[in-house]
Amino acid sequence: MDQIVKQDWVTGGDQQIDFYDLLKLTRQYLKKGSKVFIGTDSFISKSEVCFASAVCLHGGEMNGRYFFYKQNLPKSQFSHLVSRITEETRRSVEIACLFMDEYGINSSNIELHLDVSPFGANNGTSRYSDMLKGYVQGFGVEYRLKPDAWASQTVADKHSK
Repeated sequence: MDQIVKQDWVTGGDQQIDFYDLLKLTRQYLKKGSKVFIGTDSFISKSEVCFASAVCLHGGEMNGRYFFYKQNLPKSQFSHLVSRITEETRRSVEIACLFMDEYGINSSNIELHLDVSPFGANNGTSRYSDMLKGYVQGFGVEYRLKPDAWASQTVADKHSK
């Protein structure tokens, strides 16, 4: 979890932000009725997989904002779709757990957006949706799948490319 804090977090306006400043803003937004939406997406290039994780603050009295970080890893570590999609979910869960366990943010204020299609959608990721939903539910966090998973499907996706 310490790895998340040390990442190079960036605002949606492309400014560097310290994780602790991101946390202060998150608390301010929560006090004004916002919710935290977390999503991760990945993009495969010739030799690497770029994972982008986004923390989005939305709802309540404040204007929405988001923050993200990216990490490139060797493609060989994620040669199967299931390993890549599970890693995306693991990263989002890890951020949510950091917010809950280390910084006392209530799980009811967090929603994870999984970049997977619902079971039966006949999509490459749909066969893993029940497994990943169960994984997230085990942490007591709400989740959304495609097409309602905008934090992963839109925000994180934009920065994984």
